[in-house]
Amino acid sequence: MVDKEVNALATVLLERVGELAKEMAARIRADSRDYHYDVVPAEELEEACRTHLGNALRALTGQVPVDTEAAARIGRRRALQNVPLPAVMTAYRIGVKYFWEAVVAEATTNPLVGSDMLVATASAMWVLQDSITEAMVSGYHDAVAERLLAEEHERSALVEALLEGRSMDADAVWSAAEVLGVPRKGPFTVVAAEVPHIGRQALPEVAALLGRRGIWSAWRLRPDLQLGIVYLRTPQDLDDLAEVLRHHAEQRVGVSPSYDDLYRTGDALRFAKVAMRGGDAESGAVTVFDDSPVAVAAAGAPDVMARVATNVLGPIEVLPVGERELLLDTLDVWFSCGGSAEEAAKCLYVHPNTVRLRLRRIAERTGRSIADPRGISELSLALRAVRQTPKPPSSESPGTTGTTTTADS
Repeated sequence: MVDKEVNALATVLLERVGELAKEMAARIRADSRDYHYDVVPAEELEEACRTHLGNALRALTGQVPVDTEAAARIGRRRALQNVPLPAVMTAYRIGVKYFWEAVVAEATTNPLVGSDMLVATASAMWVLQDSITEAMVSGYHDAVAERLLAEEHERSALVEALLEGRSMDADAVWSAAEVLGVPRKGPFTVVAAEVPHIGRQALPEVAALLGRRGIWSAWRLRPDLQLGIVYLRTPQDLDDLAEVLRHHAEQRVGVSPSYDDLYRTGDALRFAKVAMRGGDAESGAVTVFDDSPVAVAAAGAPDVMARVATNVLGPIEVLPVGERELLLDTLDVWFSCGGSAEEAAKCLYVHPNTVRLRLRRIAERTGRSIADPRGISELSLALRAVRQTPKPPSSESPGTTGTTTTADS
């Protein structure tokens, strides 16, 4: 319930709302550098002050509740004008200070308004201003969130257009580069990452992670892939990119060769997909195209390589699961260790003679000698083809998978 003295005071001030709004706007303009005329026009600022003053004074009369929607609309408007929120809050503090000065000045001319009534008015006024300010901030944040979402959608669409490489002439590519905030000339690289589930990101927060290292990137999520275009300012950026990807990847990731013109992004995507398929299907391997010629060669022609894998490793593929995986894992580690049985033995925690025994077993079954360069090449390509193919669920009994005695005998 509003006291009649407060009602009378608010009613008198409400009659002067136009005058008060003009003075309030002048004070805000004088004390806030962010409220330039070309950002917030004079008429608009005065109208906002008139809205807030009228809103608060009508609520003080007790006739209507405070209208928070009006404050939210003004908050949204300031966000769209790119006025920083701290500057808007400063303007509100200036406005509230002036409002209170106007209330006190009017109260001193009214003998019916004593100090107790002035304190009650102040309390009611601050409650109203809190509601108005909260609504303004909420509207401001809503507008910022909507703008960021719209910008992200626009960026995502432009990334998709570059990746597809369709219907984009030179001017369109230049425009895309400008909106994305990146030079048209690179070097760039494309990243292709398998998603763990449809619609779920393979590399959450990857743009921010790269941004902390000063690396610009833009990303697009497809149902089966998360794709990114990365700007490489220096050779070190490629190493940093690979490090971030290896640290966060859970599925296969491929990195294309670098390229210099955004117009060639579609071609780079094809190479990134080939590199991705060159990684082990059962791991979060990161394959850099230029660093993995055997892997990308095997992934580049999957039908051909499937035939090669069958011809070369078919005699091993028919072995029980445990023995087959033991031999293939040993061959894989031996390749990774540069053909050193001693180093492979350390990785496998076995004696070097055990590694040699398993390699001899592979040679006997496949007919490819690990002392012959051609045999080594064929085994390497076939192994990559096998590793790149997801394994179907095994139908063998658990007891069969642990069989290793044949390979080591």
